[in-house]
Amino acid sequence: MILRALIVLLSLQLCTSIDTITPTSPLKAGDVLTSKSGKFTLGFFSPGNSTRRYVGIWFTRVSVQTAVWVANRDKPVNDSNGILSINEDGHLTIKSGKTVIWSSYISVPVNKINSTSCQCQLLDSGNLVLNTDNGKTLLWQSFDHITDTFLPGMKLGLDKKTGLNRYLTSWRSKDDPSPGNFSFRVDPSGSPQFFLYQGSDPVWRSGPWVGQKWSGVPDMTRAYIFNYSFVSDANEVSVTYNVLSDSIITIFLVDGVSGTVQRRTWHDNTKRWTEFWSAPKEFCDQYGECGPFGSCNSNSGNQFQCTCFPGYQPKSPRDWYLRDGSQGCVREENRSMCKNREGFLKLASVKLPDTSKAVVNKNSTLKECEEECLKNCSCVGYTSADDSGGGSTGCISLYGQLTDTRMYSSGGQDVYFRADAVELAKYEKSKGLFANKKLERIVIGLLVPTSTLLIFFVGFWVHRKISKEREEAAERSLWTKDADDSDASSELPFFTRSEIVAATDNFSWTNKLGEGGFGAVYKGRMKNGQEIAVKKLAPNSGQGIQEFKNEVRLIAKLQHKNLVKMLGCCIRGEEKMLIYEFMPNKSLDYFIFYEENKVSLDWKKRFDIIMGIARGMLYLHQDSRLKIIHRDMKASNVLLDKDMVPKISDFGMARIFGNEQVQVNTTRVVGTYGYMAPEYALEGLMSVKSDVFSFGVLLLEIISGRKNSGFYPDNPSINLVGHVWELWKEGRSSEIVDPYLKGEADIEELLICIQIGLLCVQERADDRPTMSEVVFMLSNKVELPSPNQPAFVHKGRYHDADPSSSSAGAYSVNDLSVTFIVDGR
Repeated sequence: MILRALIVLLSLQLCTSIDTITPTSPLKAGDVLTSKSGKFTLGFFSPGNSTRRYVGIWFTRVSVQTAVWVANRDKPVNDSNGILSINEDGHLTIKSGKTVIWSSYISVPVNKINSTSCQCQLLDSGNLVLNTDNGKTLLWQSFDHITDTFLPGMKLGLDKKTGLNRYLTSWRSKDDPSPGNFSFRVDPSGSPQFFLYQGSDPVWRSGPWVGQKWSGVPDMTRAYIFNYSFVSDANEVSVTYNVLSDSIITIFLVDGVSGTVQRRTWHDNTKRWTEFWSAPKEFCDQYGECGPFGSCNSNSGNQFQCTCFPGYQPKSPRDWYLRDGSQGCVREENRSMCKNREGFLKLASVKLPDTSKAVVNKNSTLKECEEECLKNCSCVGYTSADDSGGGSTGCISLYGQLTDTRMYSSGGQDVYFRADAVELAKYEKSKGLFANKKLERIVIGLLVPTSTLLIFFVGFWVHRKISKEREEAAERSLWTKDADDSDASSELPFFTRSEIVAATDNFSWTNKLGEGGFGAVYKGRMKNGQEIAVKKLAPNSGQGIQEFKNEVRLIAKLQHKNLVKMLGCCIRGEEKMLIYEFMPNKSLDYFIFYEENKVSLDWKKRFDIIMGIARGMLYLHQDSRLKIIHRDMKASNVLLDKDMVPKISDFGMARIFGNEQVQVNTTRVVGTYGYMAPEYALEGLMSVKSDVFSFGVLLLEIISGRKNSGFYPDNPSINLVGHVWELWKEGRSSEIVDPYLKGEADIEELLICIQIGLLCVQERADDRPTMSEVVFMLSNKVELPSPNQPAFVHKGRYHDADPSSSSAGAYSVNDLSVTFIVDGR
C-alpha cells in the first residue's frame, strides 16, 4: 500500500492534470491540461517519428494519439524545456528558455487587459479559450485559428465584419504538422461553396448549400449522425455541425498524404479510425475534369465519363478522343442562344456547376427565375436555391462557363440549362409530337383552317410511315446484300434505327452511359423489357461499312460465358451501332479501386473473377474459332453481371491472328498505359503474350486494390508492379494484399496468385506463361518457377512507335487510364 501511494504521488508530481492555466500556474513540458469531462487533453507532444515538440490538443480516450489542433505548428520546440504560459501583456505564449517560440494574437489593446485576471481553459468541445474578468471577456480562442481538423461546434468560413477566415490546412507529413500543400476553404462569391485546394489549384468542390446538404455531396442526409448548419448573410459565410450522440467521436480533416478531405469516426472495439466519407475519390470528383460545358458521369461503365451539354461539342476532339476532357466543350457552329426561340432543358440528379459567378435570389420563384434568365442572354441556366422539404425556395441563376458539372445515379437536384431551338426540337421529338403542351398550343394556334391542318397531318403521317418502312428495308438490304450462303445475316440479329431510337429515348442525354474514342454508349430498354447497351460508333472511328460488317460477323462467332454478348447491330448510312447485353454491376474498376465498394468483393469473389477473366482470355487465344488478341485488357474493360460474373468487353481494338501466326509487327499501337507489354509499347511487336502481360497487371491490381499507376510514398517513382517485385524479392509480397482481404483470405492462395502475376509481367515475352498455363497454375497446386524482373518497374512515359505521331506526348498525368491510338497501320 505504501509503495502504491508513493507511485501515485510520484505520477502526480511528474504529470499534473488540470484544465486551466493562469499567469501564476503555467504549463510545463510533461504537464497536461484535461477538459472537465476528460474528453480532450492539451500538452507538449512529438508527432510520429519526430523528436520536435509541439503544443497540441488530442482526444484523451482515443488510444491512437490524434492531434486535432497544434499551436506552434511551424515553430517547434527543439528541446524539453518548453513552457506554455500567460505573459504580462495577457498573451498566451510558448517559450524555450527566454526565447518566445509562439504567441497568441489578441485584438484587444494591451492597456485594457488586466493580465492578472486572465486564464486559459481547455473546454470539453476541444476549444482552448483565453479570457479575462472572470470569463466575461473573450480574448482569444483556438477555434478561430484551426489547423487541419474541423471539430463539432467549430465554425468554418469567413467572418465578413472582422475579415477572419477560418479554414483547414493539411499537415506537411505525419511527422510534421507545419502547413502542407492542401487547404479547405470557403469561396464566398456567387452562391458560396467550399473548395479543396492543392496550392492555389482547386481539387474538389462541395457545390453550394441547397437547403439541407451540399450539392456535391448527394448522400448527405439531415439528422442522421451529424446536424449541419450553414449561414450566408451580410455578416458571415460559415458552416458548423454537431454530433447527435455524445458517444460518437468524429473528426473532419484535410489529409495531406492522400490529398483528400475526410470524415473519420473512432471505433473503440477495433481501436482504429474508420473512414466514414472522403473526397475526391473518383474521376468525376476531381474539379473540372470535363471542362467548361462538359458533364461527368461516373456511371458510364468502361466508357469515357465526360459528355458535352446538348448543343455543344468537344473543344479539342483529339484530346477528347484520348479521354482528356479538361478543355471542355464549345457551342456547335451556327447555334445561337440569344433570343432565338431558345428555352430550357431539365436535367435531373445533377451536381450544380461552379457557382462562383451565380446570382442568388432567395425571394424569387423558379418560374420568375426562368423568365428573368430568358431575358438575359448571359444567363445559361437556373435551379432552386433550397430544395429541402419537397419544395423549392428561391433560385440560383447561372452565368459564365459552366464548369465541374456531374450527373448522379441518385441525389443531386434538377437544373435547367439553356438550350437552343434545335435541341428543344430534338427533345420534343423524342417525347412525341405533342408531348409538350406549350408546343401543342403553338402548333394549334397557327392561322390555318382545321380541315387543311387535318389533311396536312394525315398526309405527313402516311408519308413518314412509308419512308420509315423504306428506310428499314434499305438498312436490312445494306447488311445482307454482300452476305453469302455460308454466312447468313441471321447469325446476328439486325436492329433498325427506329427500334434503337425507341429503346434509348432518341439517344437521350440522360441515358448516356459514357463516351470514348470509338463513340458514345447509351442504355436502352427494348419493348420486351430487355435492357441493352448501345455503342454508337463515332464517324471518325476509322471503320468503313464493309470493315464494320466483317468485324461484327467475326465477333458474333465468339460465344463464352466470360465474354460480353453482342446482341446485334444497326447500320444506317455512315451510322453504325453495336448492341450488347447490359451489365448492371458496371465494371471491375468500380469495385477494386474505390474504398466504399471494396467490401463487396471478398477474396472468394475476387478469385472467381480472376479465374473468369483467365478463362475468357484462354478462349480468345486458343479455344475459339479465331485467335484474337484483345490489346486493351484492363479493369474498366471487365464488366460484371448481376451475379458478379466477369465479362471481357470492348473488342474495338482486338486483332485477329491467323492460326499459324505467333507474332506480328504493327505501327498501329493501341491500348492503355500501365497495361501494355514492353515489346508492344516500344516496338509494336504483338502476340498472345502481350495480353498475358496485361492480365498480370490486372491480377496484381485485383489482389492489392490499387492501380498500377498508384502512388507509393516511400518510393514515388515506382509503380505497383515494381512495388510488388521489390517486396517479393524480400519475402514480403503479402504486404501488398488489400487490407479488406486480410484476416479472411487464404494467404497461401494469395501468394500463389501474386507469383503468377509476376510471371505474367516478366520483361521478355518468351518468359511469360501462356493463358492455358495460367489457368492450370490457378486451378492446381504446382511448384511455380521464380519470376524474372518485370518490365516497367518504374513510372515513366512510353514512347510511340512513330515519334511524329499525333498522339505523341498525350500521356496520362494522374491515376486515370487513357486509351490511345497511334495512326498508321
